[in-house]
Amino acid sequence: MPSTGRAAPPSSEAARALREVLRIAGDTRAALARRLGIGATDAAAIDHLVSSPEPLGPVELGNRLGIRSASATALVDRLVQAGHIARTPHPHDRRRLSLQVTEGAVGEVLEALRPMLVGVDRAVARLTPDQAEATAAFLREVAQVMRDYVADTPDEPPGSRADRG
Repeated sequence: MPSTGRAAPPSSEAARALREVLRIAGDTRAALARRLGIGATDAAAIDHLVSSPEPLGPVELGNRLGIRSASATALVDRLVQAGHIARTPHPHDRRRLSLQVTEGAVGEVLEALRPMLVGVDRAVARLTPDQAEATAAFLREVAQVMRDYVADTPDEPPGSRADRG
């Protein structure tokens, strides 16, 4: 087979299955947004706020979503107005605000995710303890590989204005 200059697709069954999980994750977020009656960006914002180990302010949230400051402000205003998030004092810097997902929004998200979470729990329950341990270790390693990839990615693509100046 001639080379196209592209990286070879994953060759193992496990790698192909993981790629499928990663691909469907985007569809899952869109499905969650539809179930909640909100936009995909709003659902992504809530996901970032729920899963972030450190408090996020509007600027950090906008950066994670890849949107401009004005768009992040409009997003935050919309989510606050809908009762999904609240602006709270930052725990370490009283000059800043942090964004917190409301208890009501967490409950709505968990209820909307319930069918999927039950299915995942059923799949995990079928694993032996050794399989579950090996799977968890594998997934933690893959997550670290993905975190490293994100951390090592430049803020601007090659050839952008940042490289020209």
